Amino acid sequence: FQITITVCSQMGSLGISIAGGKGSSPYKNNDEGILIARLPKDGPADLAGVQAGDRAAEVDGL
Repeated sequence: FQITITVCSQMGSLGISIAGGKGSSPYKNNDEGILIARLPKDGPADLAGVQAGDRAAEVDGL
């Protein structure tokens, strides 16, 4: 399933680290998706409900 989460930051950072993607080492198993690797507690993404291991389907319309 897919949900949409909007992360707003006045600091210019979403507060996430990503891993994976085509042509890079998979984050887990053979998954070439872009996944959230880690995020700081109480950062913009954490407060919006993003969790480590979530898949990024779209960022800023891309």
